[in-house]
Amino acid sequence: MAQPTLPVIQALRDTAQRLATQAPYQWGHMGSCNCGHLAQTITRLTKAEIHARAMQRYGDWERQLVDYCPTSGLPIDQTIDEMLALGFSRRDLTHLERISDPVIRAAIPFERRDALRHNQRDDVVLYLRTWADLLERDLLAGISLPDLETAPVPSPALTAVGA
Repeated sequence: MAQPTLPVIQALRDTAQRLATQAPYQWGHMGSCNCGHLAQTITRLTKAEIHARAMQRYGDWERQLVDYCPTSGLPIDQTIDEMLALGFSRRDLTHLERISDPVIRAAIPFERRDALRHNQRDDVVLYLRTWADLLERDLLAGISLPDLETAPVPSPALTAVGA
């Protein structure tokens, strides 16, 4: 699963928010589909720019991710480079296009889980938000705060100097 970092979580939440507020969505369009929207968030490219980049090589996002080569010089590979550099994996992006990651799907309420469709805006928004929530949980689980009961107490002399 993607790296549990603030930039990754924010990219997922921003993408979900944009989709939830009726950004143009078209699953069959390389710049307006699930991965296309995440690519828009990360790269700041337009849907048309992403689509044009993708059309320089054959295939949908899954095929593009299989054929990805960081040294190809192809613009779509540069787009994928940016997504990978932020903390996503090729597998994450393949799952996103089909909203198929089993860990994310398992976290979605049962009554919605079996009816999820990869090309339905509301289902994609739910998937993105659930993914962000899981990553946030993992991020917070990795943070440990010092035990305040055993923390050293500042010296009264130091406290008076700072006053």
